[in-house]
Amino acid sequence: MQQFGHQMGYDRAITVFSPDGRLFQVEYAREAVKRGTTAVGLKSLDGVVLLVDKRVSSRLLEVESVEKIFQVDSHIGAVSSGLVADARALIDRARVEAQINRVTYDEPIGVEVLAKRVCDHKQSYTQFGGVRPYGTALLIGGLDDGGVARLFETDPSGALLEYRATAIGAGRGEVMELFEEKYSDGLDLDGAIRLGLEGLFVSSEGGFDRVTVECGVIEVSTGRFRKLSEEEVSSHVKAFLESLPE
Repeated sequence: MQQFGHQMGYDRAITVFSPDGRLFQVEYAREAVKRGTTAVGLKSLDGVVLLVDKRVSSRLLEVESVEKIFQVDSHIGAVSSGLVADARALIDRARVEAQINRVTYDEPIGVEVLAKRVCDHKQSYTQFGGVRPYGTALLIGGLDDGGVARLFETDPSGALLEYRATAIGAGRGEVMELFEEKYSDGLDLDGAIRLGLEGLFVSSEGGFDRVTVECGVIEVSTGRFRKLSEEEVSSHVKAFLESLPE
């Protein structure tokens, strides 16, 4: 009983390491991300692609009200998985950081700089009592000077990694296996969208619905982020489904 009490102490406190060097609350925050919808990001020759399956569970829900892909700045977008409210708070924080950079330096913020500031904020919530870690992960994609595509994954602990292609949320393992096998640096934008859709298809075990798919792209040709229209998404999903073997 005494041993159980000690374990609960490490379990409840965000500022206390367990004897084996673990912060349980951070690990629980990662579990919240794993229970979230699958989101993927891929770099291509033409820019960055962000895709998410919104996993709408009721036909009564207005699908447009579920937002998982966000514009952070004109050249940066992000997609979330995990607790939606936490994601909104982080996106608001990222937008403020982007605007502060424009006002202070009269230039757009770098993608890596923004990702690091978001992660610095997330990491600070693992160090103080009375707070909890953010239960969400973000994929932040955008273009740096010269049209260089960048894609970063942020973790509830505040860790930051740059990827060519990655996934967060439920089914991450299956999607990463697919990307390891099929991703190449020579993908164009349409090819990246198709591979991303295949990742969502694999993670959903065939429960794929074009209505619930959201897609954002940051194109080198324009240097700007935009969300694909419902018609564009439907076209890509239709082409992907038709390409599947019967």
